[in-house]
Amino acid sequence: MRLGGGAMRLGGGVMRLGGAVRPLGAMASTVAARVLLSVAALVLLSALAVTLAGRAGPAEATASRIVASQPNPSWDWPLLPRPDVLRPFDPPPERWLSGHRGVDLGGMPGQMVRAAGSGTVVYAGMVAGRGVVSIEHAGGLRTTYEPVTASVRAGQTVELGDVIGSLDPGHAGCPRDACLHWGLRRGQTYLNPLVLIGPLRVRLKPLAGTGG
Repeated sequence: MRLGGGAMRLGGGVMRLGGAVRPLGAMASTVAARVLLSVAALVLLSALAVTLAGRAGPAEATASRIVASQPNPSWDWPLLPRPDVLRPFDPPPERWLSGHRGVDLGGMPGQMVRAAGSGTVVYAGMVAGRGVVSIEHAGGLRTTYEPVTASVRAGQTVELGDVIGSLDPGHAGCPRDACLHWGLRRGQTYLNPLVLIGPLRVRLKPLAGTGG
């Protein structure tokens, strides 16, 4: 058989293309080797993806599930209009170490604090000299708000956006007259409450005197 100046003889296991003679067995081995290399590359890429996913801590994984399972309309900012995030979520590497287990939102003394989602008030009172409100939500989530003068009581059902109290001044480390510390946890795991709002870019405001 001639193909464009080349010859092919299958009976003897020889192929001639463009003047080169190649045994069919060698060509088959080359094709098989290429297939094996492709499969090996796919396996390595899959293993790398699993490894990178495994590096995310349980809090980040849980937060991702919350975003997927809770549509944005189910949640909103506890201060309106949308507040500045003055201090971000910065959990400690171990539970017994210090860290920032929530976010600080800039506000004004006396500003209305609202339920970030519907649920049941499980605590409304004083903790270490500051007013705290905690709300239990579906899925084992709990949000906390402080320092707040509560206008709700434990056991009361609240809906998204309901006023739960007024913001008090004097939050430690707040660069403004008043800041709301907003927290979120599931069980004993503290999460970033901003995930409730949905995927968004948060622009942190510089502290007074730091410039930038």
